[in-house]
Formats: sequence, structure tokens, C-alpha cells
Amino acid sequence: MRKPELAAAIADQTGLTREKASDVISAFTNQISAATAKGDDVTLIGFGTFNVRKREARTGRNPQTGASIEIPASKTVGFKAGKALKDAIR
Repeated sequence: MRKPELAAAIADQTGLTREKASDVISAFTNQISAATAKGDDVTLIGFGTFNVRKREARTGRNPQTGASIEIPASKTVGFKAGKALKDAIR
């Protein structure tokens, strides 16, 4: 499901217009982005938790040449599904 499809489903369920539902989705994703950029976790009880995960620097290998390369440390966003979401997909 892509954003337009999600907006349409939310609009049908809530009575909002598709444009308003799309605005709500954008605001939601913007807030999650802003919170994780600050290093905060975002927990939605029953749905899951978005958190910042740190990757250590490591040595990798170029698959074409086989040469060793240094991969710098980085941060990424992780998601851990909540119990209700896990139960919904079983």
C-alpha cells in the first residue's frame, strides 16, 4: 500500500477528504522523522516503536574487486512491532 491508497482508506474510514487524510499522514511521518532525528523513540502502544539504532564502523569488501573498504559508523531508524500488530499478522 502506498501513500495515496492509505490516504483513501483513511478518508473512507473517517469521513475526511483524501487531501486532508494525506495531510494527516504527512504530519504523522514528519513528527516521527523529527523525533528520531533528535534521538527520541516514538512508541505507539499496540502498534510498535520507532527508534534510532547505531551501527559501528566496520570493514567491508567490494564485491567486484574484492578490495577491503572501511564502512563508517552510522545511525539508522529501526522499528519494533508491538504485540497487537504481531498478533494481527499471525
